Amino acid sequence: MGSERPPPLPKWASKPCIMGIDEAGRGPVLGPMVYGCLYCARSYQKTLSTLNFADSKTLKEEKREELFESLKADESIGWAVDVIDPRELSDKMLKKNKINLNEISHESAIGLIKKVLNLGVLLTEVYLDTVGDTEKYRVKLSERFSNIKFVVAKKADSLYPVVSGASIAAKVTRDRALRDWILDETAEDLHRNFGSGYPGDPQTKAWLEDHKHSIFGFPSLVRFSWGTCTSYSKDFVDVLWESDAAEEDDNGKTSKRQKKLTSVGFTTAKKKSEDIESSGKGRCKFFQARKLELLSQF
Repeated sequence: MGSERPPPLPKWASKPCIMGIDEAGRGPVLGPMVYGCLYCARSYQKTLSTLNFADSKTLKEEKREELFESLKADESIGWAVDVIDPRELSDKMLKKNKINLNEISHESAIGLIKKVLNLGVLLTEVYLDTVGDTEKYRVKLSERFSNIKFVVAKKADSLYPVVSGASIAAKVTRDRALRDWILDETAEDLHRNFGSGYPGDPQTKAWLEDHKHSIFGFPSLVRFSWGTCTSYSKDFVDVLWESDAAEEDDNGKTSKRQKKLTSVGFTTAKKKSEDIESSGKGRCKFFQARKLELLSQF
């Protein structure tokens, strides 16, 4: 079976092109963060300014949907989105070598630029809303793509129509993702009345309160790394994995043990002595951190 060929590149894409990049859903505690881009020939820039694109936050949902459909139908415009799952956001922000939200945003924007360049589009100018320090962000992008001129500005989505169009693509994609979100969890009392998803929304707060679980935390829709979730975790059960040894602090004192899963109704089979030995109890932290086990048979 042969792989599908990408659609033919429009003729205008071989001429100098501009691109705008913007995001939707950076602040909410629920749902994905979406980065969107819109690109077109530089010669189409004046026409672009007549298409009534504006910062998506200033438009009603019906208008955003209408504009999104019109830009999709416009053969002189190209667009793409990067949908970042809430679990991916939390995983990256809580991993041992943490990746903060600004870095995640930068990498998403860079990924969109690479994607469009790989299509063969002749990008010469890219406009972006600032994430972090404006000049550092511009320099970072310029060092990565030396043949492209970068304009990084605050409120770029209200200054440059090409960024406004990207903002609409990102916002509508996120809205649709939330509207069509399928909750993987199977609890009977799950519902979708979660409001806007922003931390300050009373409806969102109530939904988080109703959908927290003392052992499993929150549904996959939730960015559990957000500070908003911390206040709900006081009722959560701390877990001590059976293979973990009680750690000692710098003074040689044994740290306070967490509750075991057995204390909330879970049971496990008793371990044989060789299982306990191979689990790493009482062994050097070097071996525990790397999950190295003692083997008696080869």
